Amino acid sequence: MIPFSPPRIDEKICNAVVETLKSGWITTGPKTKLFEKKISEYCNVPNTLCLNSATAGLETMLRWFGVKPGDEVIIPAYTYSATANVVIHCGAKPVMVDVNPNDFNISVKEIEKHITEKTKVIIPVDFAGFPADYDEIMQLVESKKNLFRPENQIQEMLGRIMVLSDAAHSFGAFYKGKRTGSLCDATVFSFHAVKNLTTAEGGAIALNLPKPFDNEKIYQYLCIHILHGQNKDALAKMQKGNWKYDIIEAGYKYNMTDILATIGLVELERYDNDTLKKRKQIFDFYSKELATIKTIELPIYETKEKISSYHVYPLRIKGITESQRDAIIQEIFNQDVSVNVHFIPLPMMSFYKSLGYDIKNYPVAYDNYSREISLPVFYDLSYEQMKTVVSAVKSAIQTVLGK
Repeated sequence: MIPFSPPRIDEKICNAVVETLKSGWITTGPKTKLFEKKISEYCNVPNTLCLNSATAGLETMLRWFGVKPGDEVIIPAYTYSATANVVIHCGAKPVMVDVNPNDFNISVKEIEKHITEKTKVIIPVDFAGFPADYDEIMQLVESKKNLFRPENQIQEMLGRIMVLSDAAHSFGAFYKGKRTGSLCDATVFSFHAVKNLTTAEGGAIALNLPKPFDNEKIYQYLCIHILHGQNKDALAKMQKGNWKYDIIEAGYKYNMTDILATIGLVELERYDNDTLKKRKQIFDFYSKELATIKTIELPIYETKEKISSYHVYPLRIKGITESQRDAIIQEIFNQDVSVNVHFIPLPMMSFYKSLGYDIKNYPVAYDNYSREISLPVFYDLSYEQMKTVVSAVKSAIQTVLGK
């Protein structure tokens, strides 16, 4: 069976983790701090905070900005549940909007229709690793400053809707020559097991807030916020005579460990010159081999302005129903090839349906979902396996559609 997206765990990672285990420092410590520094350099941002998940990163930034009951946060209907769940956790309302028909990303026109005086944050999602339209979104929030109603000092300093990027898929992607992480106020990455760059579990917040914000001070505060509100972490307390600490707020337990950061450091070192190159080769192979199939709509992953991180390869089948798509998927699995669907739109999920969201209000999201099949993409995918995947897709389409 060809798997869908297993992590790359090789001797280099195993040796590095063993070294960390033997170092005596396995929780948040020097490796985590080094990983943060390396990510900041990579993304060209002032500061980065590593955490135990991207979900924790999104919620941390919403709470830092003061998002609360009565507020609205605009998100795409086409995303994983984490994007919406964190808004619910804060007591605010996720305002779901439709997406673009060509690239799956949030529609700027739809965002504009849904901005109100209650809107505090917009969370664009870089679907499959392809960046959203950040310049247009940043221009939009500037143009809507007259609608923004600040309710705390931080919101007053920003003076507009905060743009918080859900870049769980797009670490290493480019938008107009700049890497994700540096495209808006704050960006959250995921290092989950299936991501291009994994730490097994983990995430990071890339801070890029404009003046007069001091990103270093915000970083120092967030370090406290994600560790129970404790004003000294374990690394600081290990200094001679520095055992005494204080709890300055009821914080959270979101910190990344040195074990996880060690994996990330190995992955980051070889990310551009190895990982991304291999993933691009896979994308290019699929596109070349499937381009002749008239029923297939190939994904966009490179344009003049954007370069994907090649995270998910989301092909679509033209003119089919959801049930036909499901039948094609089953036929592919029958040939021992694992595929997936990204994503089931949030308005189709039981919890969000119970809150009144209806997929009928998001026709593009549903159309994209109903025809989408994600193909296997991972570092150790061989040429022979790629040929098997393509063959399975072609024959499954032929079997189900007869063409």
